[in-house]
Amino acid sequence: MTRYAVGIGARTGVRADAVRALLDRILTEHALDPADAVFATVAARAGEPGLRDALGSDLTVWQPDELAAEQVPNPSSRTAVAVGTPSVAEAAALRTARTLPGATGADLVVPKSVGDGVTIALARPVVEPP
Repeated sequence: MTRYAVGIGARTGVRADAVRALLDRILTEHALDPADAVFATVAARAGEPGLRDALGSDLTVWQPDELAAEQVPNPSSRTAVAVGTPSVAEAAALRTARTLPGATGADLVVPKSVGDGVTIALARPVVEPP
């Protein structure tokens, strides 16, 4: 069962080992199992070999305007110029968490963390009790 969403932003040419290193660090720090996650990014980075090598082909892809509609705590003008949205990692995590079964909202539990050419954020779905 998917319990959280991982948003991933990356520079062009990001290495798979850099993606894995940051992801492993964050998941270990928060005692999370990658099998409980869904991964997401922006369309402009979805074909990056480093992301695909690190995560496989099961990657939720959002358009820049979809991500730009998300309210995030750490927007970046540099990211907006590069990919058309001021946030990839945080926005993708929040937007994806809202799409998980039973979700009525999303909470950002790990704001964007920066690695070597990669940023990662985590969000959990808000699920109202029945």
